[in-house]
Amino acid sequence: QLQLVESGGGSVQPGGSLRLSCAASGGTLDYYHIGWFRQAPGKEREGVSCISRTGQSTKYVESVKGRFTIPRDNAKNTVYLQMNSLKPEDTALYYCAAIRKSVFSLCGLSPREYDSWGQGTQVTVSS
Repeated sequence: QLQLVESGGGSVQPGGSLRLSCAASGGTLDYYHIGWFRQAPGKEREGVSCISRTGQSTKYVESVKGRFTIPRDNAKNTVYLQMNSLKPEDTALYYCAAIRKSVFSLCGLSPREYDSWGQGTQVTVSS
């Protein structure tokens, strides 16, 4: 059973940066698409970014394009979310999730596509 653990959250000022990590155990991420999601109080869970198992395909929600990237290091069984130029509206609980897919498929930003989830890490952007 694949288990995911997020880390790297914290409090930063607007314009700052954070790097979130999603570390996997119980399986190798080589076979999984990985997505990052976030949920602010009173709002639905939103897909932020995803990366295919090969790393060749990525997607970003419009609001983070040009600010966030999603590198993966399969050797470390870890996927990251590099967040730059953070804004107060990025404040949320951030989750990573995984789904085992064929090498030919693309990743998606719908939470329904994923079946393994971490517990989340809080990101707060405030002056």
